[in-house]
Amino acid sequence: MDRIAVRARITGRVQGVAYRAWTRARARALGLSGWVKNCDDGSVLAWFEGDPEAVQTMLDALWDGPGAAIVTDVRSEEARPQGRFRTFEITG
Repeated sequence: MDRIAVRARITGRVQGVAYRAWTRARARALGLSGWVKNCDDGSVLAWFEGDPEAVQTMLDALWDGPGAAIVTDVRSEEARPQGRFRTFEITG
């Protein structure tokens, strides 16, 4: 099975609204590995690795987030899978 990796930056009201916990739960449900963290500029940064269809489903879902979130932009770029992540975690 081919795996892909994508780095995504999510902006808007995405800190203080359980966005990281929501992302972790959704990514794990999709069988993805990687991480999500808050950034000093108020955005959220995430790394997803897994099946291409599952990664795309996650990227589409990032626009919704948890109920209190207001996402204004999701920018993503493909990357080389690292294969070192066994699960999906909150890192910061």
